[in-house]
Amino acid sequence: MSRKYFGTDGVRGRVGQSPITPEFALRLGFAAGETLVAHAKALGHTKEGERPAVLIGKDTRISGYMLEAALESGFAAAGVDVMLCGPIPTPAVAYLTRALRLAAGVVISASHNPFDDNGIKFFASGGYKLPDAVEAEIEARLELPMGCRSSAELGKARRVDDAAGRYIEFCKSTFPNELDLRGLKLVVDCAHGAAYHVAPKVFHELGAEVIAVGAAPDGLNINAGVGATATKFIREQVTLHGADMGLALDGDADRLMMVDASGRLFDGDELLYVIARHRAALPGLVGTLMSNLGFEQALGRLGVGFTRAKVGDRYVLELMQEKGWTLGGENSGHIICLDRHTTGDGTVAALQVLAALREKGETLAQACADLTMFPQKLINVRFTQAFDWRGDVGIQAAQTAAEQALGDAGRVLLRPSGTEPLLRVMVEGRDEALVLAQAEAIAAAVRKAAGV
Repeated sequence: MSRKYFGTDGVRGRVGQSPITPEFALRLGFAAGETLVAHAKALGHTKEGERPAVLIGKDTRISGYMLEAALESGFAAAGVDVMLCGPIPTPAVAYLTRALRLAAGVVISASHNPFDDNGIKFFASGGYKLPDAVEAEIEARLELPMGCRSSAELGKARRVDDAAGRYIEFCKSTFPNELDLRGLKLVVDCAHGAAYHVAPKVFHELGAEVIAVGAAPDGLNINAGVGATATKFIREQVTLHGADMGLALDGDADRLMMVDASGRLFDGDELLYVIARHRAALPGLVGTLMSNLGFEQALGRLGVGFTRAKVGDRYVLELMQEKGWTLGGENSGHIICLDRHTTGDGTVAALQVLAALREKGETLAQACADLTMFPQKLINVRFTQAFDWRGDVGIQAAQTAAEQALGDAGRVLLRPSGTEPLLRVMVEGRDEALVLAQAEAIAAAVRKAAGV
């Protein structure tokens, strides 16, 4: 489907540039209000004569104030009540949308991107991300003039004071009642993002000694050298504090990386393996085109089925629902446990990993002893204007050469980012030196074609 505004994770871009402007956010709030409310009514989530309501949460970017106000106005103009909960993780918005029986949930966040980016994404009334078809309807409504309801029909806004507390209790409920985290010393890196006042409390209230880092947001420092996309920091902090483990979330807390006491990093594939190994009779697991071949082979040895979705947690979720499976995710750290939550949740995922380790009395390294990951190299090539990378002769030649060199013991994947002007070059295989060389060769061909 061709999209004008929505990418793989909502609308995203540089603040002040289209579409991340207050004018667009105002129109988007109105268009989404009309579209989502119509769907909620059709599904019976809004009673007759009752004004529909949506929840708006955000991460800690300074631009969140501006976009929140604009969205609030757009929804109010569409006759929709707005519940504002301030900085809170993306999965918390999904949970509260479902728990409070709201028409929709909205998150203002650019996830792992730097502070001068921002984005807007939506959850439907059941707490799941919007399907492509509904996003298409919102885009179509954006092409029409914005209206406004009569004064008597306008929406109202109010603050939700207990949003964080509700979500903390929900997260704790996903951890087995018979277990606790007493005796564990954990470093929790909140990426100066939305979980700064939530995640440390979850692990502390379950008994762990918690050292919170990356928990002093100032509006400008989100993801800046911290969190799940800058894992050198969490490795250093675990060593500095002599901790048993470290947990690194990203800016909106829907992805997770973990570190053991030795400073070894465990990515999303490895954490998924720990959970899958712990769950008896798991029929299958959904990964993505980026999931490691070694991970796929290890699941096979466990007797767990495996299939790949397009990159993006929304596509992982769709395939999980299609197959009726409850576990899936990405090596980037998005982990979805559908028997616990409707969306990827870094805090909930960490609790599932910790439950597996506590129950078996193992370390992360011991739980992953039978998992041998293939060397994988990912190079992001930034471009300034669109170019035909699929049809470029030089890129095709470099990709063909790499595939021939790797043979059956590796693979090559080129794909554009859904959230940034990047072409991602991934090469994977058994021979690390060969993988690195071929990835660099393809990336060089991409840079030449892109003129960078």
